[in-house]
This record gives sequence, structure tokens and C-alpha cells, in this order.
Amino acid sequence: MPAQTEATAQTNAATGKYLTFVLGNESYGISVLKVREIIRLTAITAVPQMPACIRGVINLRGKIIPVVDLRIRFGLPGAGTTERTCIVVVRVAQETGPQLQMGLVVDDVEEVINIGTGDIEETPDFGVQLDTRYLLGMAKVKGVVKSLLDIDRVLVGTTRNLPAPAPAESTQSSPTLAP
Repeated sequence: MPAQTEATAQTNAATGKYLTFVLGNESYGISVLKVREIIRLTAITAVPQMPACIRGVINLRGKIIPVVDLRIRFGLPGAGTTERTCIVVVRVAQETGPQLQMGLVVDDVEEVINIGTGDIEETPDFGVQLDTRYLLGMAKVKGVVKSLLDIDRVLVGTTRNLPAPAPAESTQSSPTLAP
């Protein structure tokens, strides 16, 4: 497939509803179809010998959910938690096996927005060899650039050391905000 057609197909595939959130001074978006719910930051139980970006696990209504710190995963400097810090619970496709629910620690959740084809541009060429496959594109929303993430690719490799999950629920639901 020619590069122009492939880029256009990727941009078209990236259109849709996104949950936007903040890490540091940057804004990101993930497809709402991947989001299960948003919860306040809660006590995270550390698990020995996990990759640095895995903070541990939480008990979410009787299910053990691994929690990834996206700041560490992206190599960003650490930051203290605030009242706006929360966990976004997502459903992630593994390289092999069933989908897995994981929590993502983010600094702040912004909003759910609908991003159209005209608002998305392909990931720019940074002039050096960088792996940008985890980016679906760059969205221009209200004068702000938001990086659209392929959360499955962002988390590739972080799930290898985790125990096999229980089968995920087959029903999809909209994300919910916990009080």
C-alpha cells in the first residue's frame, strides 16, 4: 500500500471518541472503547520483581488489576500525587491470550471528545529513528495538540510478567467516573 494511502487509512481509523488526560504539561487521548472506568487514586500494593513502570496492583470490586504509571512508562520525570491524580482502567489486548484490564495512573482526566478526520494529522517525522508505532496520530483540539495513543502498543511488554487474567467480560460499556 503506498505511504500516502496507508497514512490516510491510519488517520481515518483514528477518528472517534477519546478520553483525554494529562501527564505533566502534555495532553493525551485514548479511545473510549478501551476505557472501562475512571477511579480515584487508591492504595496500590507493590509486587516484587515487576518492571519499574508497574506500580503494583489494586483490588477493584474483587478483581486484582495491575497498575502502570504512564509517567515512568514514557520516561517522564516523577511528580507527586494531587487530588486530580486518578487511575484510568483500560482493557488491553495482549500479544497472546485474552484481553487484560489494567489501571493507568494519570495526572488529570480532561474530557471525552469526538475527534474527526480533519482534526488528526499523522505522527510527524522527528528526523531520527524513533519508534512511534504507539501513536495513532496527533489531534488538534481547541488549539492544543493531543497525542492519540494506541494503548495496546504503549503497554506491550509490560504484561509479560503478569499472571494470566480471568476472562474479561464480553459486554462493552461507556467509561464511568467514580466519585
